[in-house]
Amino acid sequence: MMTKENKKALSAKRREEITGVLKTRFEKNMNRHKGLEWAKVQARLTANPGKLWSLSEMEITGGEPDVAGHDKKTGEYFFYDCSEESPKGRRSLCYDRVGLESRKEFKPENNAVDMAAAMGIELLTEEQYRDLQKLGTFDQKTSSWINTPSGIRKLGGAIFADFRYGNVFVYHNGAQSYYGSRGFRGSLRV
Repeated sequence: MMTKENKKALSAKRREEITGVLKTRFEKNMNRHKGLEWAKVQARLTANPGKLWSLSEMEITGGEPDVAGHDKKTGEYFFYDCSEESPKGRRSLCYDRVGLESRKEFKPENNAVDMAAAMGIELLTEEQYRDLQKLGTFDQKTSSWINTPSGIRKLGGAIFADFRYGNVFVYHNGAQSYYGSRGFRGSLRV
């Protein structure tokens, strides 16, 4: 019998592949995680196979996840989507289920909040998005939905961000809107 957990289990071959991809990206982009060691990150990944599944999903959808920091209190490493533009496999989405259901026509296939939850990740917060931009330059041609405060969401809005003219811009839109150039970026703690 196939359980939900079994569906999230990677084959030995896929575990090896995704670990190799993550290691290569980690070593190529040391500026994103100065002072951190891959062996310690890999030990956390080995101990948390469900998190490796989520990282694989991030990779499959074009996110190019990489280590973006370390929580010294918990020992967790956090990964952000570090693709140059908003991940291609996560674009043309309404913000959340309520936004999607409020569309009368031309509904997209999914929404950012549900897709992130299904992947086992969270949308970046505004603070995390700003931190990401300190690690490189992202979303110069696209934009990304970010975690929207409940007060804004209750009024029907949702927020997204991008990087233009050397600055991070945070904007608002109706949660039911979607665009081919807007996706979402995720974070994962391991």
